[in-house]
Amino acid sequence: MTTVDVESLKQRMTAFIQGLQDDICGALERLDGQARFREDAWSRPGGGGGRSRVLEDGAVLEKAGVNTSVVFGELEAQFAQKLQGEGRHFWAGGMSLVLHPRNPHVPTVHANYRFIHQGGKAWFGGGADLTPYYLYEEDAAHFHRTHKAACDRHDAAYYPRFKDACDKYFYLRHREETRGVGGIFFENMGGDLEREFAFVQDCGRAFLAAYLPIAERRKDTPFTEAQRFWQEVRRGRYVEFNLVYDRGTVFGLETRGRTESILMSLPPQARWRYDFHPDPGTSEARLVEVLRQPRDWAGHGG
Repeated sequence: MTTVDVESLKQRMTAFIQGLQDDICGALERLDGQARFREDAWSRPGGGGGRSRVLEDGAVLEKAGVNTSVVFGELEAQFAQKLQGEGRHFWAGGMSLVLHPRNPHVPTVHANYRFIHQGGKAWFGGGADLTPYYLYEEDAAHFHRTHKAACDRHDAAYYPRFKDACDKYFYLRHREETRGVGGIFFENMGGDLEREFAFVQDCGRAFLAAYLPIAERRKDTPFTEAQRFWQEVRRGRYVEFNLVYDRGTVFGLETRGRTESILMSLPPQARWRYDFHPDPGTSEARLVEVLRQPRDWAGHGG
């Protein structure tokens, strides 16, 4: 740590996430073709703040949130002990996005990249994962291969390691299924912070290439009310994960960030039907079956 200019990394990470936010929001507005992002700049009483951008009721995106924040100050003593660093003083900068499309054939997607400094320790974390309602295997393969390519540019061991971590993290234990078809997830790689920052930048820039072709390919697919019903049932699973297990949600709330920004990840509409199970042999049942056992998507189809 003594050889790393952490303060410089904070400044560069802040510039990177804000630029990435601009690029992604611009691309998503072009994808949607109708709605625009609303921006809310906010300040945190304990130190720092952020800018939240939310798009609602679009032609393609029913709800999309792309947020950046840089917060710092003192952590509650009990929560500080749960993190990987030392002491109560912290700095955290990151970008987080969740896109909930209108068409059930277009998957929901999440991505988050962050840099945290707590006491004498600093680390990067993040990743991206795909949550389809109807499984198109070529879409899952494209998403994974794009992220694998970003990983491989830095270390061939990264993708299998971070893909496995993603499958394990985005797992609803009470449902015995993954949230979606995964992607990559990493936390505190424990190496050279400059190399890790370069890796984080590559991963962040890979997002649009990983997701936009999928959304473009599926956004005009006709769908039925029954398929919309299934989408809302599956969105319920998304809510369950974010409110029960997601460490980012907990971190935001525990550090007293802006509640509306933290909970922007929740879908605009979801439903819980008591003891609902899709009919055997249907596309809906096949999705659930796949979510019970992680697959090698990057190697799918040769």
